[in-house]
Amino acid sequence: MNIFRTKSIAEYKADAHQSHLKRAMGSLDVTLLGIGVIVGTGIFVLTGVAAAKYAGPALMLSFLFASIACGFVSMAYSELASMVPVAGSAYAYAYTSVGEFFAWLVGWNLVLEYSVGASAVAGGWSAYVVGLLKTAGIELPATWTSVPADGGIVNLPAVLITLFLTFLLVRGVRESVTVNKVLVGVKLAAIFLFLFLAAPSVDPTNWEPFMPFGFSGVSAGAAVIVFAYLGVDSIATAAEETKNPAHDMPTGIIASLLICTVLYIAVTAVMTGNVPYTELDNAEPVAFVLRQLGYRFGSALVGTGAIAGLTTVLLVMMYAQTRAFFAMSRDGLIPQSICKVHPRFATPHRITIIVGLAVAAISGFTPINVIAEMCSVGTLFAFIVSSVGVMIMRKKYPDLARPFRCPAIYVVGTLAIVSCGYIMYNLSSMTWERFWIWSALGILVYFLYGYRHSRENKQGEA
Repeated sequence: MNIFRTKSIAEYKADAHQSHLKRAMGSLDVTLLGIGVIVGTGIFVLTGVAAAKYAGPALMLSFLFASIACGFVSMAYSELASMVPVAGSAYAYAYTSVGEFFAWLVGWNLVLEYSVGASAVAGGWSAYVVGLLKTAGIELPATWTSVPADGGIVNLPAVLITLFLTFLLVRGVRESVTVNKVLVGVKLAAIFLFLFLAAPSVDPTNWEPFMPFGFSGVSAGAAVIVFAYLGVDSIATAAEETKNPAHDMPTGIIASLLICTVLYIAVTAVMTGNVPYTELDNAEPVAFVLRQLGYRFGSALVGTGAIAGLTTVLLVMMYAQTRAFFAMSRDGLIPQSICKVHPRFATPHRITIIVGLAVAAISGFTPINVIAEMCSVGTLFAFIVSSVGVMIMRKKYPDLARPFRCPAIYVVGTLAIVSCGYIMYNLSSMTWERFWIWSALGILVYFLYGYRHSRENKQGEA
């Protein structure tokens, strides 16, 4: 039984050549895709909760720490994406480097990562819509805008936006990219408006104490908000649909990470400088701060931008999940029939619909804080495996073409593993329990179905 068999890069490139997916994105599209998924939940939703419960004003350091860790990871991802320019991101990288079993575990956890991540975003989207309508004098009944744990029946706005984006993703990548560009523009305008209105009112005394929960709070904050940096992996899933992945993927990954980190730290500084961190525990903290300052119209405009921003995050996350499934089905680890490409739209329409319905169900009935923590552990696991993989590939295949080479690969790779491992260590015990249970279920599915139906296994038997 060879559970650590690898898939060659040549096989992956042959699969991509035969793929019916359209190469419709350039480097700007990839960068905007990254900004679309990275800037959103972290700024518009999680900053308030993370500041109030974990890090206080030192959340600025949490974002810096998380971004440094993800910076190391982004270097590894950039090299791998330029070498293996196919759908699947960390799953595909693991398959070529550490073998099928670990690839399956990464892919399985990516399923959890994107499902619950998208669900958390949908919940945040709903909170901003409800808040914006409330500002306009329209109050929706809590029964239909809250999950059962919060006293409601279903979070209906979260369900509806998920189903709409599912329809859009079925229609095609080009349409989705166009919508993403427009919404990213609206989102960035909203962020700059917030900074313009709120920055002059910053009171440094609100930053005292700067680290109310100590350095452990900073670490715990980083563990929660690393969720915001899912985009590093999400961008890589688009490699098979970019025009020149060797150039476009590294550019998009690194550029979007740098831009987003600056925005995160700036918004966090202004937010905690205007309102005591203890008052920020809500799902729409940016709009809340502006309302506290008396900018009701500005709050409405920023709330509109936040809705646009969260829409792009949700769109890209659902897109990324379907492409991870697509890669796994192509390798035979899950049934190929569910990832069939639509003859007209050139999208994996069946799995897109399945994913959309699953995300709609989770977002409609699950609290947002529970979802966010579940997501982070899967992301970090994928990051660590990819960082190990890039070093193995450098050692195993030193002469392979690498359009992008990570500098000081063994130093950067090790720092990526250590920093991500430390952030994982600071996640709650409940999160770890969910991770082990989900992974155990994944191992069971692998041995019952994936191992026997694997394309590599069948080729080995032939």
